[in-house]
Amino acid sequence: MIDFLKKVPLFSNLNAHQLESIAAICSKKTFPAGVVLFEEKEPGSVFYIVFSGSVKIYNRSLSGEEKILSVFKPGESFGELSLIDGKPRSTSAQTLESCVLITLTASSFLDLLRMNFDICLLIMQELCGRLRETNQHVYDLTFLDARSRVIKSLIKLANKNGIRQGNTVTIRTMLDYNEISQLAGVEKLALMQVMRDLQEKQILAFNGQEMMLNLGNLAN
Repeated sequence: MIDFLKKVPLFSNLNAHQLESIAAICSKKTFPAGVVLFEEKEPGSVFYIVFSGSVKIYNRSLSGEEKILSVFKPGESFGELSLIDGKPRSTSAQTLESCVLITLTASSFLDLLRMNFDICLLIMQELCGRLRETNQHVYDLTFLDARSRVIKSLIKLANKNGIRQGNTVTIRTMLDYNEISQLAGVEKLALMQVMRDLQEKQILAFNGQEMMLNLGNLAN
């Protein structure tokens, strides 16, 4: 557990004693794919760190339409906001695949913040980063066309989940076309049209659940 916690950005500046204290209050749980961890407007009681697998964070409209806001991978954390401000969850969270998650209860998490300024600062930096990302997403929805939004979302997935060899980035994602279109903020039909165009220009290729993004061709 400690070896993993050392690699978690929130805990990267902590010493061995602090990491041991955190490991002592953590629990590790396994969840199958498709499990809703919490829903929007529920009271928050648990803070999560992804040990393996992936989790999507999303909102759902009154009509039932889903909007994916982010996908969290190993080493990333979520669920802290409602624990800090005491308000209901602002989003929902669901496992995209079989996951192992590290969990901390609200009381343990808040005690951890009280005892460690370094973690408080990193939490604030993480939340500021997410706010900046939200502001950028609003800008993209306002000013970018569908093609630009799709390409930007693919590059974001490549940066976060891709493995690069030369100019080719292989992206393994558990998101389906509906979910990628939600992430990009475009209709599914528009997404498919853009992806066909990218395939024709040999910018994008598929192999099962893997997407190959050719950065060399993208630059042309």
